[in-house]
Amino acid sequence: MLLDVPLGLIVERLRRRGTDDASVEVKACTNKLSADVWETVSAFANTAGGLIILGLNEAEGFVPSANFAIDRVRDQFVSGIGDGGSAAVVTHAPRYELDRGEVDGFQVLLVRIFELELKAKPCYIGARGVQNGSYKRVDDKDIKMSPAELYELQSALLPSDADGTVVSEATVEDLDPDVVRSIIANRRLQTPRVLRGADTLEKQLVRLNITTKDGAVKLAGLLSAGIYPQQFYPKLMIDVAVHSDVEKSAPGQPRFIDRQLCDGPIPACIEDALAAIGRNLRKATIVQGAGRREDWEVPQEVLREALANACIHREYSPMFVGQAVSVDIYPDRIEIKNPGGLWGGKTVDNLADGESRCRNPKLMSLMGATPLEHAEGAVAESQGSGIPAMIREMESRSLGRPKFIVKADSFTVLLSRHGAELAENRTWIQSHVGTELTDREETLLMFMREHGCVCDVQKIREALKWDSDDIRLICGGLVDKHVLSKCGKDTFEIIDMNRESSASTADRILEALSAEVDMTAREIAVASGVRISSVRYHLPKMADKGLIEVMGSSTSRNRRYRKK
Repeated sequence: MLLDVPLGLIVERLRRRGTDDASVEVKACTNKLSADVWETVSAFANTAGGLIILGLNEAEGFVPSANFAIDRVRDQFVSGIGDGGSAAVVTHAPRYELDRGEVDGFQVLLVRIFELELKAKPCYIGARGVQNGSYKRVDDKDIKMSPAELYELQSALLPSDADGTVVSEATVEDLDPDVVRSIIANRRLQTPRVLRGADTLEKQLVRLNITTKDGAVKLAGLLSAGIYPQQFYPKLMIDVAVHSDVEKSAPGQPRFIDRQLCDGPIPACIEDALAAIGRNLRKATIVQGAGRREDWEVPQEVLREALANACIHREYSPMFVGQAVSVDIYPDRIEIKNPGGLWGGKTVDNLADGESRCRNPKLMSLMGATPLEHAEGAVAESQGSGIPAMIREMESRSLGRPKFIVKADSFTVLLSRHGAELAENRTWIQSHVGTELTDREETLLMFMREHGCVCDVQKIREALKWDSDDIRLICGGLVDKHVLSKCGKDTFEIIDMNRESSASTADRILEALSAEVDMTAREIAVASGVRISSVRYHLPKMADKGLIEVMGSSTSRNRRYRKK
């Protein structure tokens, strides 16, 4: 089916916006196909696909073009894309579908462009060449792709030896001998065969890809065990910046309210960046027996994993070594961005499948044996469980899934901040329970509070990825502590839960919504008196039932809602 929604609704949306958008492009094309159509074909094919409507005049308010020659324009498009017997205008032409539609009683030509497979990108205008004829879609614009973006597209499936690059000016004296010894010892424990026959330090360094046979230091070795890698690559660090507003450099605001450049080898960069982030997050202090611990509004484990991934999986080819990993802390979120897009066929859809594909295998191997400076364990493991663990940890604390923003030349992890909700959940547990709980008991209770006072084992298992028998044991312990009661087979309820049912909560949200005025989730929470986390939980379900209308993408911070 060429259209996902009726053409009339698409045109109505464009007229309301006054412009095209990221997925729809309109061209007047009165008497012939306009030449810039091919820029849009390239942009849609290289980005996420899209719809081209030919025969509408954007400048006149998206009205049908006068005397639109639909058959001529169709033939010119088919010929230009390579299906008319003539040479194609674009190289690596995408799959497409054609159809006719009607707007205000006049015919228009609809062209659905499908995104190319990664191995076929980029689509480009042949006469201009790949460097000058490749485009990407950004909002309603077709933007020429940068050399870095093109490099990433063309090398995304190719083995890389960037982490094996020889650092010409470095010697073994630039390596920390204590870290080198730790790496050797840890690798010997992990894989006894790895050092078989390597009976000298020099041979061991070569075997582990820290140096070459000539004694030259490799980039992976320098980043893992170097005393100060920035002597040779000044920008291979983590740049942490704290912003006062939800966007960078808001008018009238200081550029940063805190900033730290975290340098040294990768383990030091990660630990320093984690400390810098922690200084700027809200925390809840938990008393445990005679001791206490701090819970961060975004879990430390999630942040450490995101930082490690950014350093290990970033692009280290010459075009990118002048860029740092960046951490931007805003009042509502944390963004961790690394140079280089996804590699090896990874996409947003399969990031959490547990399959590990590594752009920098030498560095990954070393990071699995390189100790952290101020924490137990190594920097990374290479079994593909990092991102699934991040997702589970965030969801188990009712903090929402991490968002992943993929571009050709960068990858960003977006973690929402929920400091106020962290404090509220902590206050509720302390006031409601009155007894000391384990971390898992607290997590399960917070999950039940967010998703209704009654939950069964299957629902908890699907959300938290815990073993069913473990869930039954935890629930049984909470029953013994008079926190939960059993109300059916494998079903439990929080005792004396002083809150309305899920149905009444949805009713309150619906009453707060207006059919005339769009509202954000936070505005709905204020108007309804329902906690923001519950509002976010109920809104998608209400949309699925057709009770409300949703404006904006699921990743937009400005997503708005109205009553139907």
